[in-house]
Amino acid sequence: MNVDTQPAFMVREIAPEELADKQDAGENYALLDTRPEESFESWHIEGAQNFPFGADESLSEEGAEEIRSMLDGTDEILTVCAKGISSSHFADELREQGFGGVKVVEGGMEAWSRVYEHVPIETDGDGDIVQIQRRAKGCLGYIVGSDGAAAAIDVSRHTREWREAAAARGYEITHVFDTHVHADHISGGRKLADELDVPYHLSERAEERGVEYEYDSLGRNEVVRVGDTDIKAISTPGHTSEIASYLVNDEAVLTGDTLFVDSIGRTELQFGEADATSGAEMQYDSLHEVLMSEPDDVVVLPGHVTVTEDGRFAHGSPGDPVRSTVGDLRRELDVLQLDEDEFVSRLSENTPDKPPNYETVIAINCGTDEPEDEEAATELELGPNNCSA
Repeated sequence: MNVDTQPAFMVREIAPEELADKQDAGENYALLDTRPEESFESWHIEGAQNFPFGADESLSEEGAEEIRSMLDGTDEILTVCAKGISSSHFADELREQGFGGVKVVEGGMEAWSRVYEHVPIETDGDGDIVQIQRRAKGCLGYIVGSDGAAAAIDVSRHTREWREAAAARGYEITHVFDTHVHADHISGGRKLADELDVPYHLSERAEERGVEYEYDSLGRNEVVRVGDTDIKAISTPGHTSEIASYLVNDEAVLTGDTLFVDSIGRTELQFGEADATSGAEMQYDSLHEVLMSEPDDVVVLPGHVTVTEDGRFAHGSPGDPVRSTVGDLRRELDVLQLDEDEFVSRLSENTPDKPPNYETVIAINCGTDEPEDEEAATELELGPNNCSA
């Protein structure tokens, strides 16, 4: 094994986007995550191995031997932690123990949570749909454009991704939409609309959620024309009381957190455990009487894809379109085969872990609270989404 002769303070870094490229290409490297075991188990990058290590620790000979047993013949070692602090120190300790080819994931898991993919969605019409995937959290947003104009839908607070996706296709963003008041991430929709001085749209029922800022209200089945594209607001309550799905030119429906490609949205985050039944009943009606009444070939584009605890997309891979069709989901999604009583029981009695900080995130997205700064906003969002039932 080659000895790295660089001084300890010369920390080599690898950008999180470069790590994503390595991951997608199937390259051989060892990724060592120095965070505490609990943090690692709840959320980590695919392929990572946990080696808890503090910013003040020293790497012993025994520890070095343990790491050698974890390398499986690779000469490239990448280290990651929450923000790049303890992993940088760990990298220095590895070099002192004679390990070569050591690099630190720049910015740690915080930076990893800001990696995005822009994925074109095939359509039969003249318009474009681009799915913007937030790799670490599984959040999905969209650019819908035609004839020089575009709508930005379910924008995260990293608004530059939507600006760049639109600009790359020669579109000017003229409208911004959110499907609902999100619980797992801070919306950037209002921010982007303010930056561009364009309308920001929510369902007319958003007032029920206590939203305190101005927005352009969309009534049931109201249509917004963007370029040559019609975007129709369809009321699909259940996940929340005000959530809307957006039907694009009668050929694709952006379902937010109502319907995913492998599951459906949970219902108790707004309604609470005591009233979870009413949310589940609304969800059942929205799925069967609204979304499943669309033609079989309508493409379903959800607001999230599940990211497993070991960092994988539960459906496909990052960079692949996350999509299905109404017909396929009607036939194949097991929860849609349940009668109403079974459906309501499943959603109200078996609730998954709640997203971290979800009450604070909801308050921010309603305009009743604000994060102290960018670092606080990042901390609120860390971890994968937990919006699926």
